[in-house]
Amino acid sequence: MKQLSEVKFSTLDLVPVRADGNAAQSLRNSLDLAQHVEKYGYTRFWVAEHHNMDGIASSATAVLLGYLAGGTSTIRVGSGGVMLPNHAPLIIAEQFGTLESLYPGRIDLGLGRAPGSDQMTARALRRERSGSADDFPDDVAELMRYLGPRTPEQRIIAMPGTGTNVPVWLLGSSLFSAQLAGERGLPYAFASHFAPRYMHEAIRIYRNHFKPSAVLDKPYVMLGVPLVAADTDERADYLATSVYQRILALMRGQSLVQRPPVESMNGLWLPHEKEAVGDFLGLAMVGGPQKIRARLEVLIEQTQADELIFTSDLYEHADRLHSYELLAQVMKG
Repeated sequence: MKQLSEVKFSTLDLVPVRADGNAAQSLRNSLDLAQHVEKYGYTRFWVAEHHNMDGIASSATAVLLGYLAGGTSTIRVGSGGVMLPNHAPLIIAEQFGTLESLYPGRIDLGLGRAPGSDQMTARALRRERSGSADDFPDDVAELMRYLGPRTPEQRIIAMPGTGTNVPVWLLGSSLFSAQLAGERGLPYAFASHFAPRYMHEAIRIYRNHFKPSAVLDKPYVMLGVPLVAADTDERADYLATSVYQRILALMRGQSLVQRPPVESMNGLWLPHEKEAVGDFLGLAMVGGPQKIRARLEVLIEQTQADELIFTSDLYEHADRLHSYELLAQVMKG
């Protein structure tokens, strides 16, 4: 059985924007966080593509990754993920080929098949492009051809990109990408930080369908985990109210800017909303170091995951830094 100290740990930053802040501040905080978790021994630092959301500043994912990679030295940086239906595969190959050329051996390309936005925004992103989630398997194959070695008959190349072999991950919150990642022999990241319900089934499908490939000889599972770590359980419960308010706003279709923590959520949500937020954050690690260690040990025992990627949407930047510092101490035993 796998021990907690054997599991790699990473960071997924949603680059949150505070109610009293702005995108510039959030982007600077993202780099500062990347520099800190690099010191703590985190394996990778990913950012996700979201559009038309006032509380998330990572829409230009490849541009942001260049800023993050340029300000760090050893940690892997990547997309968690790029929403491939929004883009022509050639464009993504050129963007990530450029990143890999500038920062060799440090770039990851995580791919999702959802638009990462609402339908109106998706249309604004694509204009005349007819791409959809149904094209995802073919788009992944096309993208990987651009990143692989150039063949004699190849008429379209990604430059930079060709021959860089940027590591490709498939991401998912349902079962489709789990099966595809297994069949293609690619590493798989499940979005259990917001869709924990299908986690065990997705892992099972991925492992059952896995076929060894040029990049992996056995399955590799990474799980997304919400994190609110503090010195005490009581402090963590207080800080977590910022996260609850944000998820509640998402469910209500309201502004996603970060709100400060509150002493109690009573009066802010209805009973069915409290239950829905709880389901959304079913895998959340909220508490002091001992409580979080105990919950993580259960998670690893149940899933045998190879890596955990944590997202911590706390209101104060200092609290986020401290949360990741405490987690590093827990993970290293």
